[in-house]
Amino acid sequence: MRAAAAGRVGTALLAMLVAGAIAAPILATHDPSVQSSEFVLAPPMRPRVVDAAGHWRAPFVYPLLLQDRLSRSFGIDTGRPVPVGWFRGGRVASVEGAEWFPLGTDGLGRDVFARLVIGARLSLGIAAIATLAAIGLGGLVGGVAGVAGGRPESVLMAAADFVIALPSIYVALTLRASLPLVLSNRVVFWTLVSVLGLIGWPVVARGVRAIVAGEARLEYAEAARASGAGPLRLLRRHLLPATYGFLGVQATLLVPAFVLAEATLSYVGLGFSDPTPSWGSMLQSVERGRLLADAPWLLSPAIAIAITVLCVNLAGAAHTQLDRRSDTIVN
Repeated sequence: MRAAAAGRVGTALLAMLVAGAIAAPILATHDPSVQSSEFVLAPPMRPRVVDAAGHWRAPFVYPLLLQDRLSRSFGIDTGRPVPVGWFRGGRVASVEGAEWFPLGTDGLGRDVFARLVIGARLSLGIAAIATLAAIGLGGLVGGVAGVAGGRPESVLMAAADFVIALPSIYVALTLRASLPLVLSNRVVFWTLVSVLGLIGWPVVARGVRAIVAGEARLEYAEAARASGAGPLRLLRRHLLPATYGFLGVQATLLVPAFVLAEATLSYVGLGFSDPTPSWGSMLQSVERGRLLADAPWLLSPAIAIAITVLCVNLAGAAHTQLDRRSDTIVN
């Protein structure tokens, strides 16, 4: 029951993250590339419902006041509460007559919250598509190897073993570094998807091959052959469905791994580069000078990555336990 409850929580939070990434253009409070020289390293401006006098009111924010331009210290104007408006100007929430930075700004005066939600589309999109590519390629290779057997199986599994033996992150770094450093965002996106998909398929392929080879010896598979089903039909209609549970578990392992891989590649300058917002490129600014000590809110991409990994793992653990219980009941 605890695992099921944790899985539901993880699934719900993951759904919220995905929904936030999809709705990023209307959730963002600013254009993520716009710089504000007056609000460099401005602290987060949290919405409030209780004013300085202790009175309850509709959600509002206090405007920031730049107190010292040299030290970049800010205060709040408690005498001028600005109400938060909903669903106007093409945004879910906004304020009029003042700047609003829910998660503060970075070293160039850009809205961290806007960059975080826009960056989620790139980071999560790469992880999701690369996972589908790895599962699709691994499922195809493993299925063919499991049905064909003999030399084709040996060759395909030898290729998978070769890739598995290589350190994944270094393979990704080498493959990306072999390409030109300056690429368009579209090319970078599909390059990262391709690189991650190529290093993710072998484990999937080995698992699918083992399942398909085992299922192919069971009575229902023999009956399908006797009724005239060819290898392709047998694989597609009868054997591959037996791997769906395994593929679901693999997806919950690959998505967080690919989120971390994209962040690592962008952090070292081999993925998206500034000013394009992705969770990895946003973390580059944290290492500059004393920004982490002066502006801890710049770690919000790292927190988003950690939450994503946790949610996927919770959902995956619950799914795995449910599959085990189902197998126990059936057996």
